[in-house]
Amino acid sequence: MDTLDCMRTFVAVAARHSFTGGARQIGISTKLASKYVARLEERLGAQLFNRTTRSVTLTDTGQAYLERCLPVLDQIDEMEGVIQERQSELAGPIRLTAPTGFGSRELVQAVTPFQQSHPKVQIEMLLSDYHAPLVEEGIDLAIRFGKLQDSTLVARKLCDMRLVVVAAPNYLARHGEPGHPKALATHNCLMLQSSAQPERWRFNEAGKVTSVLVSGSFRANSPRAVAHMAAGGQGIGRCPYYTVKPLVEAGRLQLLFADREDAPLPLYVVYPPSRHLTARIRALIEHLAKWFQSTEQNLWGP
Repeated sequence: MDTLDCMRTFVAVAARHSFTGGARQIGISTKLASKYVARLEERLGAQLFNRTTRSVTLTDTGQAYLERCLPVLDQIDEMEGVIQERQSELAGPIRLTAPTGFGSRELVQAVTPFQQSHPKVQIEMLLSDYHAPLVEEGIDLAIRFGKLQDSTLVARKLCDMRLVVVAAPNYLARHGEPGHPKALATHNCLMLQSSAQPERWRFNEAGKVTSVLVSGSFRANSPRAVAHMAAGGQGIGRCPYYTVKPLVEAGRLQLLFADREDAPLPLYVVYPPSRHLTARIRALIEHLAKWFQSTEQNLWGP
């Protein structure tokens, strides 16, 4: 029984918090995964997991072993990646996480040509609006918006994302078009819950940043939900331009205060500093950077 196989199984089970999920991730049976981990525990003379009928969690020893195990496996993957790079054929898994709304469309569009060029790379896309801990969850890359909360992560900027204020023509016909951002305080504003301060909308007036406190009857953690609620005439929304662009072009939404927009949000791909990037991961990062830079004007706003 190969020690590396045992280590890879241990890491997969730790990332999934499940023997079944870990086994599925690396393509083996649950029985074999359990056997590999048991063999590793026997070899180390220590218990790595607390097992119950409902959960599988790391022991303190298991956590310490995971932190030392990951760099070793990364280095092995990197060595294999060097060989693959010389053979001009990338292969192997990449676990990538991103916000749900963005990942289900824009990120899929970006990743598709990469996967077509490298069919032996298996990409697992984990979509969630929760910022999962990358090392503990066994995640290689994450897509993040705005100011990064975790300063320890290594970040590569992909593009800037324009934030816009929009409303449907029929809403403006009923309630009037606000002539100044301060007038938003008297309107029903649709808020993006995942923003740092959903109730405070920032604007740039002649180089000076001002903020307006807004309120309303609807909020969501999905920018597309806000965009479509605004298109339905239910209020004034503020969301990324890429979510409203087709609705604006179709005449269902109208841009407000385009000359006073706040600074755009940066879009990053991030990874842990301890991660030794394999050839396939480096290739995906480069592909994403080129993709989003080339589509920045079209997708994120003129």
